[in-house]
Amino acid sequence: MSYQSSVAQDSLAAAQLEMAGNPNTLALRRPFDPVAHDLEASFRLTRFADLKGRSCKVPQDVLSKLVESLQQDYSQQDDQFMHVAIPRIGIGLDCSVTPLRHGGLCLVQTTDFFYPLVDDPYMMGKIACANVLSDLYAMGVTECDNMLMLLGVSTKMTEKERDVVIPLIMRGFKDSALEAGTSVTGGQTVINPWCTIGGVATTICQPNEYIVPDNAVMGDVLVLTKPLGTQVAVNAHQWLDQPERWNRIKLVVSEEDVRKAYHRAMDSMSRLNRIAARLMHKYNAHGSTDVTGFGLLGHAQNLASHQKNEVSFVIHNLPVIAKMAAVAKACGNMFQLLQGHAPETSGGLLICLPREQAAAYCKDIEKQEGFQAWIIGIVEKGNRTARIIDKPRVIEVPAKD
Repeated sequence: MSYQSSVAQDSLAAAQLEMAGNPNTLALRRPFDPVAHDLEASFRLTRFADLKGRSCKVPQDVLSKLVESLQQDYSQQDDQFMHVAIPRIGIGLDCSVTPLRHGGLCLVQTTDFFYPLVDDPYMMGKIACANVLSDLYAMGVTECDNMLMLLGVSTKMTEKERDVVIPLIMRGFKDSALEAGTSVTGGQTVINPWCTIGGVATTICQPNEYIVPDNAVMGDVLVLTKPLGTQVAVNAHQWLDQPERWNRIKLVVSEEDVRKAYHRAMDSMSRLNRIAARLMHKYNAHGSTDVTGFGLLGHAQNLASHQKNEVSFVIHNLPVIAKMAAVAKACGNMFQLLQGHAPETSGGLLICLPREQAAAYCKDIEKQEGFQAWIIGIVEKGNRTARIIDKPRVIEVPAKD
């Protein structure tokens, strides 16, 4: 048996024991306390990777060049699907959409993984699963037929740390999948210098089950379904243990503010965009993307570039987790939050909606989820670009008590 297979089985066995009778199971729903799991009080999951957010993403311009050859292959393969009415959507958007040889159906699929950005392993699993599913939801797809889990166990973890942390991550991922109405049927577990967590989401659709994100028209408005500032919040929380970093921001934010923002960020990142996707159909959305590693403006620009009509997006409002705009300003150009470049993880959907339906959409999502959505900008005539106005209005979104 290979070592990676052994680790996978060990992790799964530990997860089953955890669920079957381990007294620590009760701690799954509480904030993670390393001591309650017989780990050192100083244990931090986020120390098992050196990069997160935008720093772990290949820049958009570099990525575009790297995948050029794949896009050429797509155009050649499209010839065999000329008789199919379903459009093939490939690299560059949130999901791939592939017409199947079985009439009228298409395969919608996405994959994503990243490194620990919160210290609660269970919540990290939930966030990772929500992040993978978010790309389906950005296409208006609300049902996922199957998920695979991708997991890298850090070589720096002790056996004890591994046997505590990995089952919790797996449990969080599984619980989020169950919440989405799907299940995890396989995947891959490997040894890696850094801890990694992610997966693959797959569904078979009819064309009316997804929304091709290219139909924005002049006069539409832009709606955002989750607040910005998650990366600032998780960084600020880590800085509570780093005096030299904490000293940079303590004049603009208290420890209590940081802890509340951190919990708001975790709740936001672990929340599925499924209801937001379902309501896209009800309110006739013209396209959507989720806001993740390239920040609000990066994803807005990508969405704008794929529009059929000659339009551009103009963003006027930035909903931000309370106090995180002040923290970002105190850090100079580190985050570029107000410039739209701060990375988000498992962020909200950025949706193009008919102006007359946007307010009803926001009201409906708040009624169903208990969380706000915001109209943040407009679609105007233009050359398929996106921008944030010079002095956008920052909306302070209350942090979690």
